[in-house]
Order: sequence, then structure tokens, then C-alpha cells
Amino acid sequence: MPAMVDPRLALLVFAVGLLLTALLFRPRHGWVLRLVRRLRTGEREALEDALKHLYKSRRSGAVASLESLAGALEVPRSRVVRIMESLATRGLVRADDPLTLTDTGRVYALQIIRTHRLWERFLADRTGTAPGDWHDRAEMREHEISPAQANRIAASLGFPRYDPHGDPIPTAAGEIPEPEGIPLPYMASGASATVIHVEDEPRELYDRLVPLGISPGTRLLLRESRDGRLRIETDGREIELDLATAGNVTVRPHEGAEPVPPSTYVETMLTLEDLAPGSEGVVVGLAPACQGTQRRRLLDLGVVPGTRIRSELPSASGDPTAYEIRGALIALRREQQRWVRIVPAQEQAA
Repeated sequence: MPAMVDPRLALLVFAVGLLLTALLFRPRHGWVLRLVRRLRTGEREALEDALKHLYKSRRSGAVASLESLAGALEVPRSRVVRIMESLATRGLVRADDPLTLTDTGRVYALQIIRTHRLWERFLADRTGTAPGDWHDRAEMREHEISPAQANRIAASLGFPRYDPHGDPIPTAAGEIPEPEGIPLPYMASGASATVIHVEDEPRELYDRLVPLGISPGTRLLLRESRDGRLRIETDGREIELDLATAGNVTVRPHEGAEPVPPSTYVETMLTLEDLAPGSEGVVVGLAPACQGTQRRRLLDLGVVPGTRIRSELPSASGDPTAYEIRGALIALRREQQRWVRIVPAQEQAA
């Protein structure tokens, strides 16, 4: 005679089965549905990244290929073929030339680019996120934010025209200005220019430029180009860039301007770091590289054009330094000092 099954054990097994079924298949939050949604999201991200690559290749004059797509998406060539077939089925690329966007595909690509650049602008202006992290964070959020949400972000930021790297932000209608400017290495020695764009990829090159204060709006003077290196003067200091790093910087040369005399250039580009202890300077502005919460903090402290600042006392290590600003003693680190542009107080008085 077979042994009797313990009713309590059978009830426990039944309850566990019900629980697992609920966890696996319940609506909206079931594990199976979440896995399917994740797979679908991954596929959608790949399609959207492919659209971005095709659009950016055409805009820059480069020729897109299955190999370039495989490299950009970091997937095998065989998967790129399937992605292009899916895009063609959706009417986003031409069936007879899958490396060419249709009008619908171009609009879709610009929506993703718009969201990405708006989110970078948001991170720069409204958060303390490090500049080197703006791109990676925007890469994740660009696939999650709807066009309607992107429009609300744009409105909250005052409909900015450019992201913090100087890239134009497409409008909601899909309008975007054509690229302008020239790569920094193309400048003639002795010429001055304003930085209008700093490419944020690859990350390694971008990370070299951020600490140097090279960002959209930075004025610079090309002193010399020799032996694969550029000697540049910016913010009253000389720096050197190799050609690979300098190639990530786009500038607008100053039209009709004569080369800036060294003395004039340096005198007008002093920063708080140049202020000797006991001396005073008058603020003329903040460097373009100072953005987001750092910029707001300095403005809240009264570091605005016309403010007189006195250098009081450096710390024992030399960093930070205490400054008298509007009657208060404020400690600023060296990085913050370099963001504050000044002229000597006696020069201002003259």
C-alpha cells in the first residue's frame, strides 16, 4: 500500500508553485515579462544606436558601412545585418540601400540625438555630475525618455541651443544647423579663436581637455605648431596639446583680427590663482568650463562681474586659499580659482 502524502507538505508545495507562477507570469512585473521587456529594450537600443550612427556618418561626410556599424554598436557583423533588415522593414532605412536613412529614419535619429544632448545639458546645468560622465549617463537615458518628456526638459532649461560640448541640439521639429568652425590643428600660428565644440569621444581624449579648461566659449591663441604638438595660450597660461587631442577641439577663428600681442592677451586673462596675497582683483566673469552647481555656488557667493576680491591667506598646503568676498572670508580650491577671471583692482580703477 503506497504511503500517504502529508497534506501539509502537499499544501506547502502547492503554495510554493502558486508563488513561483505569480512571480514568473504576473502582469507588468512578472520575471518572464521583465526578461522579455529587457530583451526588447536591448533590441530597440541597438536599432536607435544604428540610426544615430548612420545620421552622424552622413552629417560628418564619413561613409557608413556594416563594419563601422558593428564597431559602433560593439556587436558581430551578423547581428548588424539583422538590425539593418529590421530598420528596412520599419521604413527607417531605404530597402535598396540600407545604409541610407529615409525621411522617417532621419526624424527618428534626430529625436534620439535631441534627447541625448538635452540630458547632457541638464546634467551640466542642474547637477554636480562630473563632465566626463555626462555622455555615458546620457547614453543610457536617451532610450528611456519620450519626445514629450524631452520637450519638457527643454522648456525647463529655457530651450538651449547647444549641449555643454558645443553640439547643436535639434529642435522638436527636427531642425539643426550645419556644422561650422575648423579643427584646432588647422589654425595658423599667431591666430586667435574661440572654442565652439569639444568632442567627448573617445573619453580618454576628452578627459585630457577638461582639466585644462578647454570648453565651448574658451578663447585661445595658437603660439606655435611644431613636431606634432601645439603650444597654446589660454586664460593667461601656456599649455601643449598633441595633434590627436587638439583634433577633438573645433574653433571659430576671429575674423579680421590681428594676432593678439602676448602682453595684452595675458593681462586680460588673469584668474584668482594669479592674485598675490594681500592684493585685490575685480571679477570680469567666470570661465565657460565652470558650469552646473559649481557655477551656481560661485554666483551665490557673489562672484559676479564687478565684485572686488582680496586674496587673504593660503592654507598650509597652499590649496585652498582664503579670499575676502563681499565682507565674508571664503576658501576656494585652486580649480575654483582658475574659473574666476579678473583684472587687477588698480587697473580697473584706472
